[in-house]
Amino acid sequence: MNWIEAHEAGFRLSLFVAVLVVMLVAEWRWPKRKLTRTRRERWSGNILLTVFNTLTLRVLAPVSAVGAASLAAASGFGIFNQFSHPEWVAVLVTLVVMDMAIWYQHKLFHQIPWLWRLHLVHHADMDIDVTTGARFHTVEIWLSMAIKCVLVALLGAPVVAVIVFETLLSGMAMFNHSNVRLPKRLDAWLRRVIVTPDMHRVHHSTRFHECNANYGFNLSCWDRWFNSYVPQPRKGHQGMRIGLNEVGQATDASRVWGMLRLPLRWRILQRAYQNKKEHWAHEPGDRHIQKSRETIRR
Repeated sequence: MNWIEAHEAGFRLSLFVAVLVVMLVAEWRWPKRKLTRTRRERWSGNILLTVFNTLTLRVLAPVSAVGAASLAAASGFGIFNQFSHPEWVAVLVTLVVMDMAIWYQHKLFHQIPWLWRLHLVHHADMDIDVTTGARFHTVEIWLSMAIKCVLVALLGAPVVAVIVFETLLSGMAMFNHSNVRLPKRLDAWLRRVIVTPDMHRVHHSTRFHECNANYGFNLSCWDRWFNSYVPQPRKGHQGMRIGLNEVGQATDASRVWGMLRLPLRWRILQRAYQNKKEHWAHEPGDRHIQKSRETIRR
């Protein structure tokens, strides 16, 4: 574990590149869906936004999640710094608690109107593949980092646990957003524990009840336990539509400037949502979802 702390940058970068390459090859070799837009059209915007977000965090953020863990350890702040315990216990508990926290954070970004304004940039991608996993509005990236820093400090999480979690976060995001066709048996076995591409693809459906489900990024248990699990899209993976019906222009969905200004166009999206209420609550197959996204008041 000390080696991971000493070689944080190399550890995270090497695993990121390894997962990226594997998933790119898998998407090319075993694609699940035929893309509706060219990779060139989408990838340029997704990659540029990812690079921009990474640079702003590196240059402008006062502290990272790993830095917060180091500060907590140095000052003796946080739960795990108040008593002695095996390091592996703290690491395991940190990974599970932060995984659940990210699940709940994701759910809040769908339920709270001003947070959804930011998060819809992620859902506006008109296809879903490995590059979608890092496509988020810059403000959402900053908010997410702030939330992680607070949680890490309160836990007094070990530095190595935070490094491992951050590595898992990026790796699993690429995996479960990938356009990969897994064998049905393998998918069924894997999703008992982790979020698979088929499971998460449902979350990127244009249908409200499917978009408001399957919030997990790593462990699949949270959606099962908290009644937000939808196993398959109603129209199947080939028939489902990806993205947001209200965002169909490439300038809004695939170009950096369009993505960054998308939250400012909320009034257009608000009217579209209010005028197009789905009656999914009355559909027999959807009754396990408790409620739809809250309608925003004018």
